[in-house]
Amino acid sequence: MASSGAKVGERLRAIRRQKGLSLHDVEARSGTEFKASVLGAYERGERAISVPRLLRLSEIYEVPADQLLPREIDGAEIVLSDGDRRPVGDLLGQGYTVDLVRLHELDDPDAVILSRYASTIQLERQDFNGRLLTIRRDDMRILAAVLGRGIDEMGSRFDQLGLRAHA
Repeated sequence: MASSGAKVGERLRAIRRQKGLSLHDVEARSGTEFKASVLGAYERGERAISVPRLLRLSEIYEVPADQLLPREIDGAEIVLSDGDRRPVGDLLGQGYTVDLVRLHELDDPDAVILSRYASTIQLERQDFNGRLLTIRRDDMRILAAVLGRGIDEMGSRFDQLGLRAHA
């Protein structure tokens, strides 16, 4: 079974090829922001791609960022604590509301990445309340890929970090 990094890499390669671009074409198109060797390492799953770089690559390829992620997670299921099984889409379609105050207090590698991505989401949505942010399904897919986790692990990881906002 391929790792999530390898799956993201396969998807990056597929999109680049669909666009008819070589690795060197992407390097030139990006003004050498993406070196061909680094992009190749992303595509082979040898190197993890950060959220900001994934977003930038989606701009260069002129595709929505979620299209750079693998599709097979769409059919995944989560087993709830009561034993009930629910499709990931059912749970993540509702979103996960994050306590941004708590997020910014954490000293954890996953929290650092999530904090950066949360800032990107806030800019994109023009949402600057600074206390709460709903992480939508597509956002969760991107974060799972970047953090090298399964999408089914993300809610429990956020809970471990104490990020669930309470009403």
